Formats: sequence, structure tokens, C-alpha cells
Amino acid sequence: MDEVLAAVGDHAAGGTALFIGTVRDQDHGKPVTQLSYSAHPSAGDELRRVADKVAADFQATALAAVHRVGDLRLGDIAVIVAVACPHRAEAFAACRRLIDDLKSEVPIWKNQIFADGSTEWVGACE
Repeated sequence: MDEVLAAVGDHAAGGTALFIGTVRDQDHGKPVTQLSYSAHPSAGDELRRVADKVAADFQATALAAVHRVGDLRLGDIAVIVAVACPHRAEAFAACRRLIDDLKSEVPIWKNQIFADGSTEWVGACE
């Protein structure tokens, strides 16, 4: 988190918005014990494309996004995005757009492991 915040530090920014996504203990009422994330080799390029579009659309002075891959436990941080903009309203809107576009357009897949032993793959590009 400190690394992401440092990456968006900018004296021209009047507002910085941060989103941290963590592994929760349930999905749709079904108990989750852990997650495993996988990414397509193009994920880095796609994340840059998404970030560049958000930066241009919101005139962001700085932004950063990190999504983990591999096995994660309950409470672990899975994704962090931060955006700095001249004004707070823009920063909030840009941060929301960045996480939403990351989840819908970047090829990162989540395998949920449930307490009953079953699993479910969830694709970012559904």
C-alpha cells in the first residue's frame, strides 16, 4: 500500500483516492476459505491500456494499480488502485473507474475455494 501511495504522490493533486480489495470470507452467501488468482501474459499490457485511458479521461496527475496473482488467504490484499487528480471528486470517480475497468477488461481470473471443498472460476472478462 505504501508503494502505491508513493507512486501517486503529486503536489499538483488536490485529491488522492485509494481502493484496496481484500479476500472476503464468503461469496453469494457461500463460505470461502481462499482464492487463487491467475493472469494471462497480456495482463500487464491490458492494465496499462486501462490505466492510460482513465488517466486521460480524468486528467489524473498520477495513478497506480497492482493486482496480485497466486494463492491468497482471507484478509489478504488482492488489488490496490490509487488515483491522484487536481480535485477530490475527479479522484474518487477515476479510482472507481480504474478498479471497475481493471476487473472487467484485464485478463485476471479468480479461483474461489469454498469451505465445502468445491471451487469456482470467475473471469475478469466475463
